[in-house]
Amino acid sequence: MADPRIAHIELDEATIIWRNADIEQERRIAIFDLIEENSFKPVRAFAAGHGGPYRLRLSVEDGRLALIVADADAQPLESVILGLGRFRRPIRDYFAICESYYQAIRRATAQEIETIDMARRAVHNDAATMLLDKLEGKIDTDFATARRLFTLICVLHIKG
Repeated sequence: MADPRIAHIELDEATIIWRNADIEQERRIAIFDLIEENSFKPVRAFAAGHGGPYRLRLSVEDGRLALIVADADAQPLESVILGLGRFRRPIRDYFAICESYYQAIRRATAQEIETIDMARRAVHNDAATMLLDKLEGKIDTDFATARRLFTLICVLHIKG
């Protein structure tokens, strides 16, 4: 029976140069939420009879996102490579607004925090929609999964 979801996710730790406690918390939450609930169906692997669940490894190589999909036994099924040029600005904007959000949590009013959080969600949602467009025809997924994957893509771009 098919089970098209991510059961395990791994980030290429060599890609991540630095991260602070706030970003590490975002990473942990995104991975936990992603494993708890996601929809993920790599089109070619699924068509070849591999119904999931899947293991996913994310890395950034030469400015491209590599999604390496394996079966539950870690046998490679396919790799999906996406250019990240269109994501540079959303990633930069997301980092900037997250930094404002983390600072606001420490010293701003509830109204200021809510305003910044709304802006953060808007950037995140726009980037998730962009990711869904880039994955079309390669990986079928839902909006919530794309949002969490975008968070992890951001973590891979931290340069310190």
